[in-house]
Amino acid sequence: MARPTFTRDFSMQRFSGLSLLRRGLTGHRSWQPQWRSPEPQPRYDALIVGGGGHGLASAYHLARDHGLKSVAVLEKGWIGGGNTGRNTTVIRSNYLFPESAALYDHALKMWEGLSQRLNYNVMFSPRGVMMLAHTVHDEQVSRRHIHANRAAGVDNEWLTAQQAREFCPPLNTRDIRYPVVGAALQRRGGTARHDAVAWGYARAADSLGVDIIENCEVRGIRLDSSGAVEAVESSRGVIRARKIGVVAAGHSSVILRMAGIRLPLESFPLQALVSEPVKPIFPCVVMSNTIHAYISQSDKGELVIGAGTDAYTSYTQRGALHITGHALEAICELFPSFRRLRMLRCWGGIVDVSPDRSPIIAKTAVPGLYVNCGWGTGGFKATPGSGHLFAWTMAHDEPHAINAPFTLERFREGRLIDEAAAAAVAH
Repeated sequence: MARPTFTRDFSMQRFSGLSLLRRGLTGHRSWQPQWRSPEPQPRYDALIVGGGGHGLASAYHLARDHGLKSVAVLEKGWIGGGNTGRNTTVIRSNYLFPESAALYDHALKMWEGLSQRLNYNVMFSPRGVMMLAHTVHDEQVSRRHIHANRAAGVDNEWLTAQQAREFCPPLNTRDIRYPVVGAALQRRGGTARHDAVAWGYARAADSLGVDIIENCEVRGIRLDSSGAVEAVESSRGVIRARKIGVVAAGHSSVILRMAGIRLPLESFPLQALVSEPVKPIFPCVVMSNTIHAYISQSDKGELVIGAGTDAYTSYTQRGALHITGHALEAICELFPSFRRLRMLRCWGGIVDVSPDRSPIIAKTAVPGLYVNCGWGTGGFKATPGSGHLFAWTMAHDEPHAINAPFTLERFREGRLIDEAAAAAVAH
């Protein structure tokens, strides 16, 4: 069942306190839906398969920037019910290779003005992302990242252990198995509210005439006699379009197989969990690959804790208990003052991992069929930039300069962009 989608306080609309109280006491009866629930039309200029942040952003930019008058987003469940609502909301751009740094920094710059652009408060908070080093090797890798980032025009800096402790007072730097020897800090990094991102893009796209069609599962892709895309077969009928973009995260390989395309992807569960809410105590985002966990504090006061991917492939949105157990052990070592906190809930998403741990934003061998996938654990942070670049690729039938290196052909030609280390989590 779709979640209710009513205008709430995340909107940039201004209501008086009395107006908000009156609206709240009506049981939502006087509240207006944030976007329409239209029936699918028989034909569109372009279809986006996948109603997560990347898909909604792609549809928004197709309509706003490229003048496509008839665009639809097809979502098999509800808006934000996939990875967009099942992540830990970390935003950063300190990746190693210049191609990746350009891609993620393009997104980070868009995050900075996204609330104003969408007229919707996505709660972007540039509180800083600190990546810990515990060994000599960690420090060498971190310094290499810092130098590479600076050469690419991306901010990143080295902190000593004492400076890391000053930046994040709850951090335990010495009395642990792997003492903290320093950290890399990107001050422009931070977090945003994942649900608000999905809702903001959905409302903005809808206002431009985009049809957002929930509970619409794609079951087949039709090709015409020339081999170009012609339509999708869905649970709500056949829908025709000459441009189809697949932005379905962990299920991208399943959908592309319907058109005879095999993607070099593996899909894994990725788990996270949150604590009971507490008063503001944690000022930034902290990540540790060696001890292996990462943590931040949400606007509601919960400590948001992320783990690595499970060791087995799966399309389920859940994972094994021992993975979250290991993550909590790591958090208790790094932040002993949190040991008595109770965990409220845990969840899992599906990450699609490519051989070089970098995304694919590209045309396919089938004319009119495009794919945006392979983000692994880095999808949420790229949302605005990903949608902007994918819309450009679909509209122009060629990549933007920023996403030109992230083609499918790179796996055949050996032009890999190996970001396994920069991902900062095991995947």
